[in-house]
Amino acid sequence: MARQALGKGLDALLKQTQEVLNNPSVSRQDSESGSSVQKIALTKIIPNRFQPRRVFDEAKLQELAQSIQEHGLTQPIVVVYDAGMDKYEIVVGERRFRACQLAGLQEIDALVHKALTDQQMCALALIENIQREDLNPIETALGYRNLINKFGISQTDLSQYCGKSKGAISNSLRLLELPQHIQDALQDGIITEGHARALLMLTDPNKKETLFQRMKKTKMSVRQAEDAARALLQPANGKKSIKPPEVISFENDLQAALGTKVEVRYAKNMSKGFLVIQYHSLEELDNLAGRLKTKLL
Repeated sequence: MARQALGKGLDALLKQTQEVLNNPSVSRQDSESGSSVQKIALTKIIPNRFQPRRVFDEAKLQELAQSIQEHGLTQPIVVVYDAGMDKYEIVVGERRFRACQLAGLQEIDALVHKALTDQQMCALALIENIQREDLNPIETALGYRNLINKFGISQTDLSQYCGKSKGAISNSLRLLELPQHIQDALQDGIITEGHARALLMLTDPNKKETLFQRMKKTKMSVRQAEDAARALLQPANGKKSIKPPEVISFENDLQAALGTKVEVRYAKNMSKGFLVIQYHSLEELDNLAGRLKTKLL
């Protein structure tokens, strides 16, 4: 599939959507975009097919529902009309929609876009959630992958529209390399994203599972998890090769700068060695090459 940009029209959509979300007094009609704020029956509204959010905190939904009962809905949701189903599909605002249902409302204020492509709906839903920090790490990674795989969106475009570096997006996608039960633990808050990244240091499935079980049984900090992962990477012959602190610091600095795992491999006297920079796609390799050229020129 040929890669495609998100489209010039998305800039205007994002701007208008954010204006409505951030300013309830915004005009209820926009003749240029063909959108308007209307009151719509909740029964006429359906969730977004591309909603990246999988987990909705019931306690927080109840809190929002109570606030809506007392003060009303201060920000409209954003929907698009589907003539075939005669329904309004949510673009952003499913949490507010669910809270209104819990609050017993019959209708809700909604900014109605006349027409959005699937690509725009997917992008808007993901970006809105990321901006509000409503997604857990796995939901964010799945949202990125959906845009990349389903619509051929490049990581460069995602970086531009999501306000994230390409390295951050690449690192997010790496979380999906973890076994499903570890991804579930990350979504459920059993481990943190830092713990998950420590597990990604291990390529051996058995060692990865061993460390994961240790994380669940003990209150291991992220630093402790990283140290444990490094220990599991040591040779099985019992001869430990602990890297000097300056080498570890050098690796960490490069990893932060490049957004990917970096390893220094060297002989006993450290006079010779290799600098290993990992990548997980041709696009990421191209991105790394561009960064290195920029640093060198």
